[in-house]
Amino acid sequence: MAKIYKHLTTQERAVVMTMRADLCSTRSIAKRLCRSASTISRELKRTSGIGVYDANLAHAQCHARRLLPHRLPKLHAEGALFQVVRHQLKLLWSPQQIARKLKALWPNNSEKSVSHETIYNAIYMHPRGELKRELIAYLRHHNQVRKPRSRGDDRRYQIQDMQSIHIRPAEVEDRPIPGHWEGDLIKGAGNRSSVGTLVERTTGFVVLAKMDNATTKTVVDSFSAVLNREPAAMRKTMTYDQGREMHGHKILTERTGVQIYFADPHSPWQRGSNENTNGLLPQYMPKGSDLSIYSQDELDAIALSLNTRPRARLNYESPLVVYTQHIALLQHPTDTVN
Repeated sequence: MAKIYKHLTTQERAVVMTMRADLCSTRSIAKRLCRSASTISRELKRTSGIGVYDANLAHAQCHARRLLPHRLPKLHAEGALFQVVRHQLKLLWSPQQIARKLKALWPNNSEKSVSHETIYNAIYMHPRGELKRELIAYLRHHNQVRKPRSRGDDRRYQIQDMQSIHIRPAEVEDRPIPGHWEGDLIKGAGNRSSVGTLVERTTGFVVLAKMDNATTKTVVDSFSAVLNREPAAMRKTMTYDQGREMHGHKILTERTGVQIYFADPHSPWQRGSNENTNGLLPQYMPKGSDLSIYSQDELDAIALSLNTRPRARLNYESPLVVYTQHIALLQHPTDTVN
């Protein structure tokens, strides 16, 4: 018979008291009641202070415990901390990011911080209903990753005068100095709409560019517009793949001062920061959607949401904060970035 994990009944306690008085072992009592030996052992300890097991006293103690007010879970739905966590989930932060940020904000207050496991448990153990569906939808593993567009004939197209990733400055690889970007283009339904993605390698700062199409002129114009919004000191290099839309890389360099380097074919890991960002975008722009419906203002809002998420590699600070600190340091070189 399967083990049953619930409190003993009054009748079962009477059996325990009788058999214990007859010096029966814990295992024999457990076998008689079809209970686990550990359950009987815990029951016997309840009145061990008086030397013998008393069924009436054990039952009274059990009843008294049930009357005690139960401590609410730290993340109960009506609590202020739950509302904070819910808000951050709505911003598409992961439970790990939320937990680390709360710990950073209140390092000495355990009532205002929770582990990421607690957040997951609060979501999945929440009663069925609209709120539970909402919380689960906010979690980041949607099993949908927007793939960079298929290159098709692009692989057979040779970009003129391109500089290889293997000759870019060493400071780009080691990420100590900001201003070096990774770029890409994602396409929507039927490859008919596009969005340009840029990620600054040191800070993870994201910039998105609206594009009406993927022609060389549009790509150069759109990337020039968004890059020139950034300080000149933050426009050093960009690492891109060998898509034919970057045929106008020299014009882009002339307009922005950004030197373009090209990754090896079929080597997305050489632009890992950009690939990771592309994997987050389906949270905002569902896979297979028409990307032309998003205005530049809307893309800026999506980028802001990504840039205000805390990142593990930034000590759970956000890319926006770290990026802004670097800009301040460039403007006031005698100051120190924390």
